[in-house]
Amino acid sequence: MTNITRRNAVKLLGTGAFATLADPLSLLSDSSPKKKHYLTLSFDDGFKESSLQTASIFEKHNLPACINVIATAHEPGFVLPNEYHQWPVGDFALWNELQKRGHEVMMHGYSHKNKRDLPFEESRKLILQCIDYFAKHLDGFEAKKSVFNFPHNASTPELEEWLPTQVMAFRTGGPAINKLPHKGQSFLTCTTHGPDNIEDHLDQEIENLLKQQSGWLIYNTHGLDDEGWGPMRAEYLDALLGRLTKIKTVEIIPAGKALAAVQ
Repeated sequence: MTNITRRNAVKLLGTGAFATLADPLSLLSDSSPKKKHYLTLSFDDGFKESSLQTASIFEKHNLPACINVIATAHEPGFVLPNEYHQWPVGDFALWNELQKRGHEVMMHGYSHKNKRDLPFEESRKLILQCIDYFAKHLDGFEAKKSVFNFPHNASTPELEEWLPTQVMAFRTGGPAINKLPHKGQSFLTCTTHGPDNIEDHLDQEIENLLKQQSGWLIYNTHGLDDEGWGPMRAEYLDALLGRLTKIKTVEIIPAGKALAAVQ
């Protein structure tokens, strides 16, 4: 992209409060040629309190958060996948509000089932149901501009081959550091840690990233303070973003926005 105007960048990254918080052009890879270290903190499960706190902390640092939610987790009768999902979750009124504020809201499954434990056709059906649910409830949702974040970071070769026909990209388990965002990139891998506090592990992964000449670290986290599997403290997140935004080579950006900027 060589002819991006400020107006086009705002349109690309979304309207809302975030457009007043930071210069959208700063998020585009070709407008920041010296930034060689990309970081995506990928927050899963959609816990209500954690999501609100996460959004607020990212806004404090003029950044959009990357929040991935289970389509039906807010519905009555939703069966909790495990004890790490016992906290209240947000609904699509909240997800639409956060999206309008400039944050990224993406798919984390229809019901959080582990796709490695299911036949291909059942997994495929659940993913299509998730896409359909988001299309009906998330304002402006387009599947081909979305990232599907596998529950449990568990995919299969069959699903990995099929999914690019449905979405822009998907995130699964694998190496922590990806190649820098580039056109046609659909396969994203991430690392995570838990069930206890992730801060030391995340610090080490960031240190590993900064030792490299370039790379894109995608780190899967969940809730803040005591919520979710492998939480971090809200005060830690605030301090981390404050430290990293001072490093000129670092770009903190949601996965979907990073990819959309290079298509």
